Amino acid sequence: MHLKLSEHRYPQSQMRILITNDDGILAPGLKSLVRVAKQHGEVKIFAPDRERSACGHSMTMRDPLRVNPVHFDGIEAFEVSGVPVDCVNVGLTLGWPDGCDLVLSGINSGPNLGFDVTYSGTVAGAMEGAINHIHSIALSMATFVTGAPLHFETGERWLAENWSLLVSAPQKPLTFLNINVPAFDYTELRGHRVCAMGKRVYHDRVEFREDPWGRPYYWQGGVVVMTDPPEGTDVHAVREGFVSITPITLDWTDHELTETLKSHLSGAARHSA
Repeated sequence: MHLKLSEHRYPQSQMRILITNDDGILAPGLKSLVRVAKQHGEVKIFAPDRERSACGHSMTMRDPLRVNPVHFDGIEAFEVSGVPVDCVNVGLTLGWPDGCDLVLSGINSGPNLGFDVTYSGTVAGAMEGAINHIHSIALSMATFVTGAPLHFETGERWLAENWSLLVSAPQKPLTFLNINVPAFDYTELRGHRVCAMGKRVYHDRVEFREDPWGRPYYWQGGVVVMTDPPEGTDVHAVREGFVSITPITLDWTDHELTETLKSHLSGAARHSA
């Protein structure tokens, strides 16, 4: 089926916004994000047809992508049989072929702190937006206890009150913002902090089990070790009750080490000669 999106456009003063996530198109966090975003521009949703957590910055290359319209309170919304990266690329092809002003990914049902951003499909959605030179933001609700309430209403209210600051925030090319909101009542938030990426440590990351027939298998996940995180990191900020805002760059090059490495390898080359 060839999809034809409506020709309706908002006034030029309003933003063109693409929304995705990794929890699926029916996720409550997506609805919270849409409720805020639609107050500020034209929203189009391209989200996975099912949960795609921990898919990282992967892309579907060997299978076709199915894209189907979904009823979403009058907003153009489509479920995609792929991961968040696929959703952003399909959205930019079908929904915003001339480009958009903002990519929002979330609100995720759980934290995306520290090194976990490398696994996160939510973060990958914002990353793909940045790759396409679009102002991009990933948002997550940070819980530390399994089964605890996610309080999406807190994330929704915080985003609504800080929208102007976030969308006008300075960003270098190939960067995006990763935001984690502590999952408790809004009145308990202590504010927000701009901070560095921290570290999340897991205990028993891979667990050995046996199926009913005694055959071994392994379950990957693990429990987060609750240590005292360093100050100035996203993990510490959220633990202290602050919303963490971390600017992330796609350039993973260690530029300082690059020069040291050049010197080291050129010295090795001279000795070998």
